[in-house]
Amino acid sequence: MDEIDRKICEILQGAGRASSAEIATKVGVSVSTAHERVRRMVAEGGILGWAARLDPERAGAGLCCFVLVDMAYDGEAEACAALAAHDEVMELHHISGAHSYMMKLRLRDTRALQDFLTEHVKPLAAVLRTESMISLEALKESAALRIRAPG
Repeated sequence: MDEIDRKICEILQGAGRASSAEIATKVGVSVSTAHERVRRMVAEGGILGWAARLDPERAGAGLCCFVLVDMAYDGEAEACAALAAHDEVMELHHISGAHSYMMKLRLRDTRALQDFLTEHVKPLAAVLRTESMISLEALKESAALRIRAPG
């Protein structure tokens, strides 16, 4: 990824619907060059996809919470696959420290959290314990990556 590709990626992370003409103007290349660079980055897997950012409250998922999950080794892979299959699970991370995994969940409310834990998490054989933390306010949420030059 050269400097022009990095600039294009920064633009697209902030405005995924930017046209090739807008990108070309901002990075100082022709429209066809901008279009071809975006197409190439998609084909090579540098750009993984396109998505709209939704208002969680309006989408019925106003509660953001993090659940620390302790798991036994037996059945761990199956439990992770089962958890990752749920739309409510926004992120699932294998972490270091006292716990095995951390999930970021988006749900309607605390009742939905209780139901999700009771119906989908705690019945999994590998799950030993959970600890839930409810986000009171998101001061920053972003999926944008800082794009660094090589070296």
